[in-house]
Amino acid sequence: MEYVIYCDESDSSGQYYGNFYGGLLVRSSDLISTIEALESKKTELNLERELKWQRVTGNYLDKYLEFSELLCDMIANDIVKVRIMFTQNIHTPGRYDDYRRENKYFLLYYQFVKHAFGLQYSPRHESLAKVRVYLDKMPDTREKVESFKDHLESLNKNTSLRRNNILFQKEQIAEIDSKHHVLAQSLDIMLGAMQFRLNDKHLEKPEGQRTRGNRTIAKEKLYKYINKRIRAMHPGFNIGVSTGIKGDIKNRWNHPYRHWLFVPNGAEVDLSKGKRKK
Repeated sequence: MEYVIYCDESDSSGQYYGNFYGGLLVRSSDLISTIEALESKKTELNLERELKWQRVTGNYLDKYLEFSELLCDMIANDIVKVRIMFTQNIHTPGRYDDYRRENKYFLLYYQFVKHAFGLQYSPRHESLAKVRVYLDKMPDTREKVESFKDHLESLNKNTSLRRNNILFQKEQIAEIDSKHHVLAQSLDIMLGAMQFRLNDKHLEKPEGQRTRGNRTIAKEKLYKYINKRIRAMHPGFNIGVSTGIKGDIKNRWNHPYRHWLFVPNGAEVDLSKGKRKK
């Protein structure tokens, strides 16, 4: 038994929200059939290029909607789990020391992998359940990437993960090229939709124009469809806050889809950086 997690990040410094991290988890027993189904849908829709949020246009909207329908069905049926983490600009962290400032990207990534899927609250396995982590190519030095992998492997010291027989192995933590992985492309669509709406990109107009561009309108329609599907799983879903646990901490694992608004310890609130003030 393996948990296979695809990870990606986006929009580190958006207008209102930043430091977006996304993850998609699939159990090894479902991995091949899930990939085959999504690849088959791509072929059926003649979507030969890599699927990316940035490639959503009016001409391709219907195809992306149909692909997202299948993806959202898989999420709703807990065949795949999706997690999105982000920070809000109104939360101003305390004074960073040099180490935290220099390694902020990896420190947040570590918190995401450690906590976002609630592996600590997953069912206990009689035999080892290994975790395979696929990271989109990381924009930093090889030394820092290797150090990050070491830190992920050190999660094996976590008491809750050990109790559940969950094991991270450094050799199973790898960088990938998303154009060869349809599950990574699927994650890009979900992550892109959320950062698009949270940073009010649906309101953007081309310079000198009074109306929004066709690409922006198409992206908003795709976001609205995805949001509708999430709301069917989470009535009253609020895109900009952490998803509630509904009285059961195990729902951090059980829920097929969740958001996590990460607030640094000791953060102060600066409302001038919020939407209402602007």
